[in-house]
Amino acid sequence: MAAERLVVIGGDAAGMSAASQARRLKGPDALEIVAFERGHFTSYSACGIPYWVSGDVEARDDLIARTPEEHRERDIDLRMRTEVTELDVAGQRVKALDRESGETYWTGFDKLVIATGARPVRPALPGMDAAGVHGVQTLDDGQALLDSLDALRSEGPRRAVVVGAGYIGVEMAEAMLKRGFEVTVLNRGEQPMATLDADMGRLVHEAMDGLGITTVNGAAVTKILTGPDGRVTEVATDAGTYPADVVVLGIGVEPETGLARDAGLPVGPHGGLLTDLAMRVVGHDNIWAGGDCVEVLDLVAGRTRHIALGTHANKHGQVIGSNIGGGYGTFPGVVGTAVSKVCDLEIARTGLREKDARAVGLRYVTATIESTGRAGYYPGAKPMTVKMIAELRTGRLLGVQIVGRDGAAKRVDVAAVALTAGMTVEQMTALDLGYAPPFSPVWDPVLVAARKTVAAVRGAGS
Repeated sequence: MAAERLVVIGGDAAGMSAASQARRLKGPDALEIVAFERGHFTSYSACGIPYWVSGDVEARDDLIARTPEEHRERDIDLRMRTEVTELDVAGQRVKALDRESGETYWTGFDKLVIATGARPVRPALPGMDAAGVHGVQTLDDGQALLDSLDALRSEGPRRAVVVGAGYIGVEMAEAMLKRGFEVTVLNRGEQPMATLDADMGRLVHEAMDGLGITTVNGAAVTKILTGPDGRVTEVATDAGTYPADVVVLGIGVEPETGLARDAGLPVGPHGGLLTDLAMRVVGHDNIWAGGDCVEVLDLVAGRTRHIALGTHANKHGQVIGSNIGGGYGTFPGVVGTAVSKVCDLEIARTGLREKDARAVGLRYVTATIESTGRAGYYPGAKPMTVKMIAELRTGRLLGVQIVGRDGAAKRVDVAAVALTAGMTVEQMTALDLGYAPPFSPVWDPVLVAARKTVAAVRGAGS
């Protein structure tokens, strides 16, 4: 009996996790696996690119979990620098372009995994394609940025403009600061880190200013200005013009679903592919999708959303590979947990912001507390701010945001578990968390915030 053929589009986290898991469960006699990757690298940590650019991670290859050769040793026919340009759902085949030779050909499939990832948002503005303007989504992007930095003169002004103040923006601002650049962050929003409420984003802004990073809020980029050599010289906004030797785009990403759209596959309101709990594309029993190209269920809001994170992509791949390989797995959804940092400032959030709660019709209360990451008398104790959001009357936890130093960010994991479990803030106050002066005050900051939020819930109900 001939082996089934699995075709995987995309050679990073979701795609190769799916291929590897399917291979563990089914040998090559039962399942032939063909994977296509249009870039030069596979199975790498895109989240680590800012730390490679900054020099914290010494070498590009440190970010690669598994090379193409290692995948091939596991009987996966991985074809690098090969882009799938057309998907024929009815005919169960894909058209591929070898980007080195220019050859095109069709490959049939019995089962298909779409893991095409996301693409950086690149506004259609004058000069966006100029030399010295860089996105940072892939290892190829990171290498291009480093090559561009190496080409700059070593003396004189070294000015970097980062467009966008989300996770990518603040991480790249830190990277450029460590590279010795004067850094300006242009943010069209009210405060940096729009994934936080504005009052918490203001704390990030103040800290960035203290680090020597100039953050300009309410500044929408209108064009990139270039010199006679075609290289960027300035960034123009509706709030002024800023000199730049290099520009880094940190505006965010969008699901890379053009191929799937053209094939008639279903996409959601955020542009990502829609799947069921087994990560099958809705309405297609032999097609799965995972990673940054899909939308996932927000367990708190009850709606789908697009979240581009390697943690989710790897889990999607494991679920997909298990189901294709004859096992069973599901991905129930997310609560929206994310952490980041800019220098020693740590930023974390999970669940809903205030505007998210309003958008889904939830009534809520909030509480914000100031605390420290260690006992106040213990050397090195540093401040952190915790904001908590809970549903009015029921007290169900809806979201938590944390800005601080000294281990502040990972405290959000307690809140992520509480959200997943559907706990109330009153239930949280009884959580048995670890305590010792080097790690926490007697009352952990998350529990202090929970106590204050309980009081807010009771006060609103009286």
